[in-house]
Amino acid sequence: MTERAGRSPAQLAPDEGEKLWVLGDFYEFKATGENTGGTFALWETTTPPGNPGPPPHIHHNEDEAFYLLEGELELVVEGRASVAEAGAFVNIPRGTLHTFRNAGTGPAKFLGLVAPAGFEGFFKEVGEPATGASSPPTGTPDVENILAVAPKYGLEIPSPPEA
Repeated sequence: MTERAGRSPAQLAPDEGEKLWVLGDFYEFKATGENTGGTFALWETTTPPGNPGPPPHIHHNEDEAFYLLEGELELVVEGRASVAEAGAFVNIPRGTLHTFRNAGTGPAKFLGLVAPAGFEGFFKEVGEPATGASSPPTGTPDVENILAVAPKYGLEIPSPPEA
């Protein structure tokens, strides 16, 4: 018999899953630690053109991966910039300084994955509930809250170098 403790089969329709706005990006969660027994979390992100993305950061508790579905993302990993296009896969091991931004003229859409699960809780704490990708929140992100919540999830956001 296969061990399935804390894991359950799931099938979500294209528009199903918890939806949040985080730093100007639209997140739709497809799998979380709650239904994967903590093994992984998966979400679809839509980032609008011109969105600067998250500050450079390091995950200390999980590996992260991106699979680009459409558009272009500029990734900066350990100080090296590259552009990923639709169909590209990027693996970012824990402990690696990285960031991304939409490098194209249209929306970029990608699947984000963390293993093990748990980091999705960060998004839930700092994000704003959403109904769809066409209704972004107004105002600026609460940077103080993001910096306060980050250590709880093993997220390090180094200070930018002095100019």
